[in-house]
Amino acid sequence: MKNIIIGTAGHIDHGKTTLVKALTGRETDRWEEEKRRGITIDLGFTYFDLPNGNKAGIIDVPGHEKFIKNMLAGVIGMDIVLLVIAADEGIMPQTIEHLNILNLLGVKKGIVVLTKYDLIDSEWLELVMDDIREALKETFLENAPMIEVSSKTGHGLDKLVDIIVKQTEVEVEERNINTIPRLPIDRVFSITGFGTVITGTLISGTLKKGEEVEIFPVNKISKIRNIQVHSLDEEKAYAGQRTAINLSNIKKSDIYRGCVIAPVNSMKNTMMLDVKLNILKSSRRIIENRSRLHLYTGTSEILCRVVLLDRDELSPGESCYAQLRLEEEIAVRRGDKFIVRFYSPMETVGGGEIIEPVPLKKKRFDDKLIEELKVKEKGSSTDVIEKIIRENSKNVPTVTEIAKITALSEEEIKNSVGILEDEEKITTFNLKNDKYLWHKSFEREIEEGIEKYLYNYHENNQYSKGAKKSEIKSRYLPKIKQNVFDLAINSFVDKGLIKQDGEFISLPYFKIVYDDNYKKYEKLILMAINDANYEFIKPEDLIAHMNYEKSEELIALMIENKLLVKINEVGITTEEIYNKAKELLIESIKKNSKITAAEYRDILNTNRKNAIGLLEHFDMQRVTKRVGNDRVLY
Repeated sequence: MKNIIIGTAGHIDHGKTTLVKALTGRETDRWEEEKRRGITIDLGFTYFDLPNGNKAGIIDVPGHEKFIKNMLAGVIGMDIVLLVIAADEGIMPQTIEHLNILNLLGVKKGIVVLTKYDLIDSEWLELVMDDIREALKETFLENAPMIEVSSKTGHGLDKLVDIIVKQTEVEVEERNINTIPRLPIDRVFSITGFGTVITGTLISGTLKKGEEVEIFPVNKISKIRNIQVHSLDEEKAYAGQRTAINLSNIKKSDIYRGCVIAPVNSMKNTMMLDVKLNILKSSRRIIENRSRLHLYTGTSEILCRVVLLDRDELSPGESCYAQLRLEEEIAVRRGDKFIVRFYSPMETVGGGEIIEPVPLKKKRFDDKLIEELKVKEKGSSTDVIEKIIRENSKNVPTVTEIAKITALSEEEIKNSVGILEDEEKITTFNLKNDKYLWHKSFEREIEEGIEKYLYNYHENNQYSKGAKKSEIKSRYLPKIKQNVFDLAINSFVDKGLIKQDGEFISLPYFKIVYDDNYKKYEKLILMAINDANYEFIKPEDLIAHMNYEKSEELIALMIENKLLVKINEVGITTEEIYNKAKELLIESIKKNSKITAAEYRDILNTNRKNAIGLLEHFDMQRVTKRVGNDRVLY
């Protein structure tokens, strides 16, 4: 069974609400003012029991130009539109504006309904129908069925119902119930004893009673206490259904029309949108760069500045790529449609499609950025995900993060990731909780950078085993987690690009050459340290004394090769002297059960500073431990 949303559109007082009542037997005007004035001010909702057993949700929108923002909030999710035109008046200004809005928002199916048939004669009807057909050219309703009805006498209603049934059964595409659920909120109210209730059209996915949801962009988490579809309690709501949801632990004042309900952490708020912006041919406005506009998307209405990316102004009938800089946060998905209206006076000037819902700030007249937007606009979800991975590779995004940016389900992301892996366009790093990704182009860039850096490093540090792993991370991948970096380094090692020795990274062919200079200065260093015995020499003093530019590097290598031992801040000594000092310490403690710093100083025939430095070093090595002023064996 398909879940269908039928909406009305058309000029004020052309009989939209009366038609809905004639079809369903239900009144959609809810407010006292609406009934008193005889006009629809806000959105009206009901449902339609179709002859084939299906139920269709119905949204009745206001026709008055003052309430166009309410009309825009109701268009989201419409599958079939009944464009209502009074036969005695024909096409009117709001008929055209509603038609333009529906066209821009990508509504695919509709029926032109000529109401008040009982008020006109056949000659007038023919004239009105000719005018309507002319107005509908190049719109989604150009070839739509047109039927005359009278809500007063019932003429044509059965035929209208038959056409609706045919369109719902054959022509309307079923919505995706397996992607992430999104429900733009169009109404919020409270019921005594139940709390906060929201309504909206579930435009994708499935919502379940009892599950946690997040309300974007206010980022409040709540639980679904109850679900109603067509006034009946349900365990689930599916895409394409008008839905009322009772939320727990949330105040009415915390949320508003324009918010979106979706799974927790499944979307990301944004203050910018990359879009393809289309201006109506009939518009009398030229949009200049940084014009202030009203943006309508979903059920949201937000002020924004439009930054034209490839020109200075946009004329009627033209299209271009633009970045909308918003004055409030929203949460949307790639492919969502939008409308823009001029700031003052209010007038619908155009609309388009969101290409990138969470973009970076873009510079104008950047050909590379324009080409990327073209790919994103025309490409499949897999193409878009590849672009997102490429743009964010330095942060090595996860499947979860990409799902949040794109508002696609993790399953959809994983399918695209699998395709990109098979095509060898990305590399993945699997950890327990998530999968990390980067693009092959970024990988090659990092590999080339590391290889070049290591080549220069080896040229200038001939006695070093290689650059430290931490140095490589801070230089090339500072923002990624350590465990992901470790996996990346392991992948480079597996490919033979580098080799790893403990914490040192080098090129695979690199070996330390112990040349004549090394042997000469190694001998001099050992001689100086042996002569000093327990009067330890600091490395910097030894380097200054040697007057050899490679002394620091050479000493570090000798420490690495265990020819020398560094003793805290005291200095360095040979492995032989160090082991002798430890041996003397252990013998003395075993003989006397303990030792003081002064006693150890006298045994080594050195000063107190050196003796304490050695004892503290042995404490750290867990050879000894301090008890008061004494040392005992650990």
